[in-house]
Amino acid sequence: MKTDNSTFERVEEFKCFGTTFTNQNSIQKEINSRLKSGNACYHSVQNLLSSSLLSKNLKIKIYRTIILPVVSYGCETWSLTLREEHRLRVFDNRVLRRIFGPRRDDVTGEWRKLHNEEPNDLYCSPNIFRGIKSRRMRWAVHVARMGRGELYTAFWWGNLRERDYLGDPGVDGRIILR
Repeated sequence: MKTDNSTFERVEEFKCFGTTFTNQNSIQKEINSRLKSGNACYHSVQNLLSSSLLSKNLKIKIYRTIILPVVSYGCETWSLTLREEHRLRVFDNRVLRRIFGPRRDDVTGEWRKLHNEEPNDLYCSPNIFRGIKSRRMRWAVHVARMGRGELYTAFWWGNLRERDYLGDPGVDGRIILR
């Protein structure tokens, strides 16, 4: 493709800002990449998540601040199929099972793994899909605002007192968005 004396090569896929784009608009490779990165994060903190010294609340904070953002990066543009939803649910349940540990069965008294719905019942925050849907809605609202021309054009950073020649007490060095 050629425009304005520039030539662009046609490629099957490319990576931009950590997100993989394909010419078929498929997100399977992107989700594979996100799950692979999430697995790496999970394995790096696996000992913390299974430790008896840390509280469950702290383990959930580790999950929400370290692992979940890696998996859900760029999810605002995902169009999930049932297969991809299932893969994300499996990952989510695996991490939550590690956090909450096994349960003693009421009938037999033996230890068992948590069933699929039990981690979500114990995890009081929204599951991974509600988080993705929330981020997609927030992104859609942002795009809609941009279409109306509500751009924040001014951005100042630093100590504004140095440039305040009139000595206005209202200027105190904070970030100002307009």
